[in-house]
Amino acid sequence: METEEQARNRFQSELEFIQCLANPNYLNFLAQRGFLREKPFINYLKYLLYWKEPEYAKFLKYPHCLHMLELLQYEHFRKELVNAQCTKFIDEQQLLHWQHYSRKRTRLQQALAEQQPPQQQPPQHGNAATK
Repeated sequence: METEEQARNRFQSELEFIQCLANPNYLNFLAQRGFLREKPFINYLKYLLYWKEPEYAKFLKYPHCLHMLELLQYEHFRKELVNAQCTKFIDEQQLLHWQHYSRKRTRLQQALAEQQPPQQQPPQHGNAATK
């Protein structure tokens, strides 16, 4: 039975680790060192899938890590991560995604702002209204 402090430390460690999975260069590092071929590590990655649940995912600063965690469940993906070109491609795709996402989000917010009716001016009170 783990203590409350041990549970908190495990939560923080797992949170930090899972967010590192959003970094393709870190994934390449793990692959080149052979971690992604070790059964205990693969089982650990499977265990970490609980982070996809909303009650845990809300703590993630880099939600893209969940997509990488999902891809790491596949042997073919884990094997490809040894290749630096694969890692570079993933890194570039992430960058393009965030650039596109930012522009798309800005346009969406502008469109929503234009659709909202203009706010009415409050009626003036006192002497200003009678002048």
